[in-house]
Amino acid sequence: MGKLGGYILRTVLAYTALVMLVLVALGALFLFIGQQDDIGAGSYTASRAMLFVLLNLPTYLSQLLPVAALIGTLLGLGNLARGSEIVAMRAAGISTLRFCGWLGLAGLLLAVLMVGLGEFVAPPLEKYARQMKVFAKNSQFSFAGSRGAWLRDGDTIISIQQQSDDVTYGGVQMFRFDAARRLLAAGRAESASVDDSNQWRLQGFAETRFLNGGTEVGRQPLYPMRSTLSADLLGLAVVEPEALGLRDLRSYIAHLKRNNLDSTSFEIALWSRISRVVALLLVVMLALPFALGPMRSSGQGARAVIGILIGAAFVLMSQTLESSGQLFDLHPLVVGWGPTVLLAALTLVLLARAR
Repeated sequence: MGKLGGYILRTVLAYTALVMLVLVALGALFLFIGQQDDIGAGSYTASRAMLFVLLNLPTYLSQLLPVAALIGTLLGLGNLARGSEIVAMRAAGISTLRFCGWLGLAGLLLAVLMVGLGEFVAPPLEKYARQMKVFAKNSQFSFAGSRGAWLRDGDTIISIQQQSDDVTYGGVQMFRFDAARRLLAAGRAESASVDDSNQWRLQGFAETRFLNGGTEVGRQPLYPMRSTLSADLLGLAVVEPEALGLRDLRSYIAHLKRNNLDSTSFEIALWSRISRVVALLLVVMLALPFALGPMRSSGQGARAVIGILIGAAFVLMSQTLESSGQLFDLHPLVVGWGPTVLLAALTLVLLARAR
């Protein structure tokens, strides 16, 4: 790569890290402010709220990394352009393509960081933060998230409303159907636990069976049941798709498809997550035309505004498509990749003009 390539790489990474620190600090502040209404409920104190914020920072970091990379690269290359260093490099024979190669390497390193955070760091920390919060606010069962979970296992539909730890659930309802989709039985359990072999133990189980035009009610203090639904899968079901890693998303999508259930929202989350990694590579190169073009003598404030506007437009378009994709019955590939394809087209046009 050489000294010049290393110099560009260090500059881009340094400015991106600086911007990331600012964005994460602002995100932590707003997240902590959002916890004020919950502080004082049960044993959820200000210190626990601070811990909740810290545990969620990797998630913010992985989500904001593309915007931070764009702003950081704009600032870094802009600083080099103002000092005529970019001009000197081009006069020495450094082509636009070579600049793109160096910037692409910086984007690749940031993409590896993004994938590592999104796959291995953020999900378990966010899960622990969510459980820590709900267990602190409530002494017994607590809602695991903003919604319960409905799952299908063959001809049985199970509703999970509450979660107390990784393998214990409350508010469990079960509906059994025959092959013609006629309701055979409806049951409810006060709580349920799942072991490593997917063996369920339903406590306080009561079931109403529909037989020959009549009903029959059965009650059992402890009812064992075998299911293909594991504790891990149930944990995925009570979490929003945006909080899941790629492996978890693929696993849950496969489960939904096996049971002929709608997996659109999870497929959109999967493709959006992958496309954001590609977008990270693009935004680093997108900053190059601004350093080579008429804005090379502009101040840092102007470049920061440009970066914020482009980043905000990309995020707004992505979120709008993700929110309306199911409403307008758009294909998950279109929803997930649409903004990134437009970003790629913009990058190619600006780079071609910068030659």
